[in-house]
Amino acid sequence: MNRILVQPERRKGVRGTLALALSALLITAGPGGATASAAEDYSQSAASLNATQAQISFTPATPARYVDIHYTGVPGVGQQNVRMTDNGGTWRHTVGSLSAGTVLDYWFTYEKNGPQYDTPHFGYTHGGSGTTVAAPTFDPPGGSYPSARTVTLSTATAGATIRYTVDGSTPTASSTVYSGPITVSASSTVSAIALKSGSANSPVASASYTIGSTQATCPVQSEVPDFGPNVRIFDPGMSAQSIQTRLDADFNAQKDTLTTQFTERRYAHLFKPGVYSGIHDDVGYYTSVAGLGQNPGDVVINGDVTVDAFNESDKGVALQNFWRSAENLAVVPSSGATRWAVAQAAPFRRMDIRGGLNLFPASYGFASGGYTADTKVSGKTASISQQQWYTRDSSYGSWEGGVWNMVFSGTNGAPANTFPNPPETTLGTTPVSRDVPYLYLDGSGKYRVFLPSLRTNASGPSWANGGTPGSSLPMSRFYVVKAGDTASSINNALSQGCNLFFTPGVYHLNQTLNVSKAGTVVLGIGYPTLVPDNGVDAMRVADVDGVRLKGLLFDAGTTNSQSLLTVGPAGSTANHSADPTTLQDVFFRIGGQLAGKATNSLIVNSRDTIIDHIWAWRADHGNAGTYGWRVNTGDTGLVVNGDNVLATGLFVEHYQKYQVIWNGQNGRTIFFQNEIPYDVPDQAGWKSPNGLNGYAAYKVGDNVTTHEAWGLGSYCFFNDNPSVNLYHAFEVPNRSGVRFHNMVTVSLNYKGTITHVINDAGAVTPPGTAPSNLVGYP
Repeated sequence: MNRILVQPERRKGVRGTLALALSALLITAGPGGATASAAEDYSQSAASLNATQAQISFTPATPARYVDIHYTGVPGVGQQNVRMTDNGGTWRHTVGSLSAGTVLDYWFTYEKNGPQYDTPHFGYTHGGSGTTVAAPTFDPPGGSYPSARTVTLSTATAGATIRYTVDGSTPTASSTVYSGPITVSASSTVSAIALKSGSANSPVASASYTIGSTQATCPVQSEVPDFGPNVRIFDPGMSAQSIQTRLDADFNAQKDTLTTQFTERRYAHLFKPGVYSGIHDDVGYYTSVAGLGQNPGDVVINGDVTVDAFNESDKGVALQNFWRSAENLAVVPSSGATRWAVAQAAPFRRMDIRGGLNLFPASYGFASGGYTADTKVSGKTASISQQQWYTRDSSYGSWEGGVWNMVFSGTNGAPANTFPNPPETTLGTTPVSRDVPYLYLDGSGKYRVFLPSLRTNASGPSWANGGTPGSSLPMSRFYVVKAGDTASSINNALSQGCNLFFTPGVYHLNQTLNVSKAGTVVLGIGYPTLVPDNGVDAMRVADVDGVRLKGLLFDAGTTNSQSLLTVGPAGSTANHSADPTTLQDVFFRIGGQLAGKATNSLIVNSRDTIIDHIWAWRADHGNAGTYGWRVNTGDTGLVVNGDNVLATGLFVEHYQKYQVIWNGQNGRTIFFQNEIPYDVPDQAGWKSPNGLNGYAAYKVGDNVTTHEAWGLGSYCFFNDNPSVNLYHAFEVPNRSGVRFHNMVTVSLNYKGTITHVINDAGAVTPPGTAPSNLVGYP
């Protein structure tokens, strides 16, 4: 076997030349911290001392052993993390080098009876209106309840007034004043805002409640719905020329890396069952290609479904081939092999490739993917210049290639477990998996959504023995979300018991989408993009069984959200092992399109959740004014607090603190790909709470006793300041039940260094874009 060993210069290249895409940002202010939201837990304030100084104070209700303040916004200075000074129970810190109009973003980490807690973020404008009021919270949280609930609203800002609505409308300063618990006796959405004289109003917060002894029933929807103008549906009776003309027009609109990478256009190409000959679907940005059969072989394309380094500006590399997908098709390649040369957020699912599969560009340039699941390739799959790839529950005729981190679980025909030479990690089975929900046409011409069954210790495609086991739902139980829908109309559909089918488009949300019913399916095609406005969280999922989210892109709005997606409220304990919530092809972006801000991208509190292919990216490039250390801010990509959570295909990049924080017990990760932020301005402002240089890419909480991970890569490219150092990529408690297998670190173009791979083990990253490998820890 001829292995071509490629020494990539850099995965997505230097900003402005081969611009790199960043993982969505998330911020947490300390290891293992829970989120504090109760006003009675503390009080805080920020006040001007003089023209250049402000004093920030924090008074905990329970005496604290320590309080740390974290803040950004001082001109010319990066993020600061400082232990405050105790003065009779009130902790204080003075911030200097301010001028009129300087805006500080600050938050606290404090100890309370042993555990430590993180507060929400607060704002202060020097010489301006002072702090921003903390958003209201709801107790109990939104969800489905058998009878009326008494709901208490609170805010972490002492002395603030809360105003609210119960009709789904956005609350204002003239809405009803909250004076005591609210009785919610019928299904409704409660929205609230907090105000305080001298401070900026809080973001709007919302919670949806479904009340009744039985679950709401979705009003009957069409079984042959109008999917809107951005969904192309092809029939084998159409001429090949007419189909090709439509495909080419969409591709030309979505092709160019420089001009369409951050467009708002989105498309889906859906092929009805049958055979299509002479078809060549080149797949551009924000385009989903899928068959409408119940199994992949129901739609056969004698031709090609292709992603390559299409543009002259790509210079032969596929480092920015993001946000496109192929699913549920059989392809007989015109030249013997299908080419799918992609980077992140470009899943290849339920594909039947009757030939070979090339995961590298025709130019043999660099690529930075990728993800395959539930797929069969009869010939050879060649990665060649791909830096990393994860394959789950599939079948390959053979495999060739590997640069840094190639991982397989439950894949027939996968190479042997030989890491690091070649750098291939192979698990015989996937411990728990469930393939994605997908749209198909039944024998009567009606649309349905198929729901594959849960698999344990799976190996090979779910459809290998003739059909994927599972059940299906008629489209009559789905609300089709299209242009013109609002957060209010979507929440109304959810409260009525409907599932959601998002069509291609960009949807701005002025209130949180609340998924509260067990078994709810939220399915998107064509990269529907959810943008939270006014600082709301985009979506919250209740702690219930069997919710399935698939095919969504969460894009942070310009006002900071605490979290883009939260699964389960804090403290969730229900056992969902028989029917877990699944997050599949769910992507997060902070910056690039907008100057987005989000403290956390994804928080998982529910037990047993399956995270199956996410890319959380804080942008390092994009539209002018949408990225930069103080522009598209985000602490952490993923925070896991629930026990028994499994991640298969975890891509998290460029967050400003820990990329991943895993506090739940018995967590498992199969494949992790990460880049540390490029734009760290200085070392002094980028130190973790333990005083070490930087924040680990993957932090396992100090109280965790069982955790296991396989096939992990973390890369640094400190382009703004190459003197910056990260002490270690992986930070874990030293316990026998915490085990890591097959890890790699790389300094790309030798821009900065990573001293150790995990804790104090593993060698410093060498020059020459060469890997530092570690087979196991401890």
